[in-house]
Amino acid sequence: VQLQASGGGLVQAGGSLRLSCAASGIMFSINDMGWYRQAPGKQRELVAGITSTYGANYADSVRGRFTISRDNAKNTVYLQMNSLKPEDTAVYCCNARHIGVSHWGQGTLVTVSS
Repeated sequence: VQLQASGGGLVQAGGSLRLSCAASGIMFSINDMGWYRQAPGKQRELVAGITSTYGANYADSVRGRFTISRDNAKNTVYLQMNSLKPEDTAVYCCNARHIGVSHWGQGTLVTVSS
């Protein structure tokens, strides 16, 4: 199983980035997908998740600014991040979960300058 995240980088506050996570080795369409982030000195937190049954959910801190989506044909989940703030700076990684089995990808660093 491999979850390959990309799209991170350095952006000014107010800017946008789109993260991608390409999955292989799993039946992508049946997995719940999520984006998590971990800032220095802080615990990892769920940013956004998307399931086939319940759709998308977001952390309060990003709701209205971030959008999660998935393309099952491409085995890829995306995170569109708009109106970025310095407090969004973190390593972002994706997660695939199905019936209690969870897989993690490596992270991609997002740095938002003020």
